[in-house]
Amino acid sequence: MTIEENLFRGILSTRGRKTGKYHSVMLRGVKYNGKIYFSRHRPDGDWFKNAITNPNVIIKYNDSEFTGKARQVADENLEKKISQLKYPNEERANEKRVAIEVTLDE
Repeated sequence: MTIEENLFRGILSTRGRKTGKYHSVMLRGVKYNGKIYFSRHRPDGDWFKNAITNPNVIIKYNDSEFTGKARQVADENLEKKISQLKYPNEERANEKRVAIEVTLDE
């Protein structure tokens, strides 16, 4: 099973950095160069902080479940590219964002 679409809505589950319990949120994801990306305006969201603290994540998409490892994207050019893919032909594609990159487990 793979995620076929380059732009999709999926459920990202992260392990809480305080509780250790899994928390899930529906997000718009981007598949690019064999990785999965999720982004937001600022790094203050719980799902973002959880993924940085506990990088083992679960992505649910089209009745399938994928596991992977998350890391914060440090390359500003890559963050811009992800925004352009996430918001095609929209003004918000030009806004500064932070992103996580998920490498799916085999």
